[in-house]
Amino acid sequence: MNTKKNNKASKVNSKATDLTQCSCNVRRQYWRAAAVCAAVLVSATPAFAANDPLTIVNNLSDFIFSIIKALGVIILGWGIVQVGMSIQSHDASQRTQGFLCLFGGLLIAFAKEILTSIGAV
Repeated sequence: MNTKKNNKASKVNSKATDLTQCSCNVRRQYWRAAAVCAAVLVSATPAFAANDPLTIVNNLSDFIFSIIKALGVIILGWGIVQVGMSIQSHDASQRTQGFLCLFGGLLIAFAKEILTSIGAV
C-alpha cells in the first residue's frame, strides 16, 4: 500500500517540477527577448543625410582623388628608389625606367591639380 501512495506523491511532485521547469524556461525566453530588444535599441544609430546631393558627390570625388594621390606618392617613392639603385649600379635601362616611374608618380600624385588647372574638373 505504501508504494501506491508513493507513486501518487511522486506523480504530483513530477508535475510540480515540470511546472517550475516550464516557468523557468518561459522566464529565460522572456529575458532573452528583452536582452535582444535592448541590444537592438542601444545599437541603433541615426543616419544623417545631406540636404544637397552635390555635396555627397564632391565628398566622394575628394575621397577618390586622395586615394589616387596616395598611390601616386607611393609610385613616386618607388621611382626615386629605382633611380638611386640605377645610379649605384650604372645601369642605363634601369635609370630610364626609374625616371619614367618618377615622372609617372608625379603626374598621378598631382592629377587633381593638373585637371583643375586645365579646367577639366
